[in-house]
Amino acid sequence: MPWQELRIHANSTHAEALSDALFDLGALSVSIEDAAAGTEMEKPIFGEPGMPLEQLWDESVVVVLLEEDSDAELMVTAAANVVGIAPPRHSVSRVEEQDWVRLTQSQFDPIQVSERLWITPTWHAATPNAINIALDPGLAFGTGSHPTTWLCLQWLDAEVRAGESVLDYGCGSGILAISAKLLGAGEVHGVDIDAQAMTASAQNAEQNHVAAQFFLPDAAPERSYDLVVANILTNPLKMLMPLLASRCRSGGRLVLSGILAEQAEDIIGIYAPMFSLAVSAEREGWVRIAGTRK
Repeated sequence: MPWQELRIHANSTHAEALSDALFDLGALSVSIEDAAAGTEMEKPIFGEPGMPLEQLWDESVVVVLLEEDSDAELMVTAAANVVGIAPPRHSVSRVEEQDWVRLTQSQFDPIQVSERLWITPTWHAATPNAINIALDPGLAFGTGSHPTTWLCLQWLDAEVRAGESVLDYGCGSGILAISAKLLGAGEVHGVDIDAQAMTASAQNAEQNHVAAQFFLPDAAPERSYDLVVANILTNPLKMLMPLLASRCRSGGRLVLSGILAEQAEDIIGIYAPMFSLAVSAEREGWVRIAGTRK
């Protein structure tokens, strides 16, 4: 069965309101994209897992999937009336029926992190003579494709010591905790504010045949670890400094990412009373900061 794809151009003031109105009017799905995607004006926007974005692109495209017999023009007019604007510029195209599962899977190939470490979706064969992290794209943040996740994985591959305890704070899909365990760590815990991340992490750990425990913050053990890794974003990392310091033993190691290069010195300064840290790698404008607990 074919569908219709409706693409509506909107500014940041109206994009979300139009999306909500279109859902109420019977749209099958609605997403918001950068109108400048694929051009030099494209602007990346990242939000915390489970939290709404603080901003959208200045000019967005609201992408709407409709039933084949839906009146797209009427939908645009009705949604615009709800928002209180004139019908915005838009286009309609036909979407043929496809094998969406195979089409989606074809977009995700194994990712090589290092000579021995690979992230391999379950529909691909494992890379021979390598450590394969079996992980499928899902609803929880962290599949290895983002530069910050890659930076943390590279560090873990080179630096994890056999038997040491590890805390992955802001674990998302559990990829860093699972990787640490596969690379020889001892007791491994993950913490995230999102209950969905707990489910995803536990399932991914089981899929990789590793023993790791995952907790919401209030349920997490109050103990220290040999290694603490936090791949979040700069503002949460600032607020979490006292907590992460309490979870990292004296002489233990801390790895932080989710930090833009221009934000690095600010983070290092905030953590300086408790840690000796420095930028240890950069990738696509993001940095990894690592060091030891004083």
